Amino acid sequence: MTAYAPELPLTFLSDDELALINLLRADMLRDRWALQLRDAYFNGEQLVRDLGISIPPQLKGLHTVIGWPRVGVESLEERLDLEAFRWADGSDSTELKEIANSNDLFDESSLAHLDALVYGREYLAVGSGDLDGDGPPLISAESPLDMTLMWDARLRMGTAALRECAADTYIESGPDERMLVLYLPDQTVMCLPNASGGWEVVDRDIHQLGVVPVVRMANRQRTADRVGKSEITPEVMSITDAACRRLMGMEVAAEFFGAPQRYILGASESAFQDAEGNALDAWQTYIGRMLGLERDENGDIPTVGQFPAHDPSGMTKIIDLYARIMSSQFGLPPHMLGYTTDNPASADAIRSTEAKLVKRSERRIRRFGAAWQDAMRLALWVRDGEPPDKARRIETVWRNPATPTVAAQVDATVKLVQAGVLPADSDVTLEMAGFTETQRQRIAADRRRSAGRAGSSALMDRLAALDSGDAGRSPEPSEADVGIDNLR
Repeated sequence: MTAYAPELPLTFLSDDELALINLLRADMLRDRWALQLRDAYFNGEQLVRDLGISIPPQLKGLHTVIGWPRVGVESLEERLDLEAFRWADGSDSTELKEIANSNDLFDESSLAHLDALVYGREYLAVGSGDLDGDGPPLISAESPLDMTLMWDARLRMGTAALRECAADTYIESGPDERMLVLYLPDQTVMCLPNASGGWEVVDRDIHQLGVVPVVRMANRQRTADRVGKSEITPEVMSITDAACRRLMGMEVAAEFFGAPQRYILGASESAFQDAEGNALDAWQTYIGRMLGLERDENGDIPTVGQFPAHDPSGMTKIIDLYARIMSSQFGLPPHMLGYTTDNPASADAIRSTEAKLVKRSERRIRRFGAAWQDAMRLALWVRDGEPPDKARRIETVWRNPATPTVAAQVDATVKLVQAGVLPADSDVTLEMAGFTETQRQRIAADRRRSAGRAGSSALMDRLAALDSGDAGRSPEPSEADVGIDNLR
């Protein structure tokens, strides 16, 4: 009989795990080129295709850049400011704040939102904060260039995820070595390449969560496409290329037609020679001898004329047209893309043109906020070892994406307080007035200090009255007075 040694699950990948890695890795590599193309347009590094008609060979290396994709994406991302996490039932949210602050989420969130808008998706991976599991849970934003997720549309959750990255420092590996991290519902597997070209398991985190600890933050989803789409659409790329070609055409025209061309009729050959009879080059002739020409043998003066100089206004009008088309694609006011008119728009007109941008921001807040809430619930699950109560909902607090005036916000809030709809000391009142989360916390602390000083002052006054023996007639005793009487 032949004895077979069982393969240890800690060291070897199972056939199902290896097949899953190959499938996810192929999916990630297949989409990488399209993602890098969007990234090139965002960074102004795309190669504009030359039509081979108006650009001479000497200017083939000329590269013009127009940053409209960056302006459009950043204008939307700048309105997505995550401020806080809190429990919807109003209970103490200190634990949520601690997790967010330990992961620097309020700064990292802007990076995640930007990648989601550029690439169409971003991933939030949740895991233990350290090897011992004693630290706060780790929430990290991962680029889709290095990560992919297998999605179950019916369950609305991921079934497996793969991340390819540089080997972590606590794993002994060679320089620039890559590693794979396979996220499964019951465990997270980390692998390094081995000498035979396969993968060797170096660590398994058996978390037994029952769900994949990865959340996808998708942009512009559809029912048939849950992966998401980039804000840099084919229309945006096409208009960007067209505008870059027009700018390149203006550069070519400036080289060839920047100096007006002149002509001379009836000049002698000596007009183009120096004192020794040597022919002058074109530039010396243009700026020098043409300013003073001699009469010919008949006494006639040579006729000098000038061709009309190149007028770039035609191309600038075309670029203005492209700017208006691009503004409709991004939902931006045209002035954000450099298109201006002789009559500046009023403040109300500017806010009206921003209505579409504000609505797009509100939709992104709803979609991205759900992803952050799921990531925070996973973090609590990893920390406590059990899922949070489903009845307790986590809220994400965002800054108002619109641009109302401070006076309008305060006036609306004051009217609600006067009507009795909102209490004056409510945190909701401060939020509606436009105060940020940090400002609201400082106001609450100032109120507690003010109340403490008022209580201390009342206590001292009561003690002084008792010591002087002046009981007198007094109104109903306060809580502080009752406490003093009990002490006595």
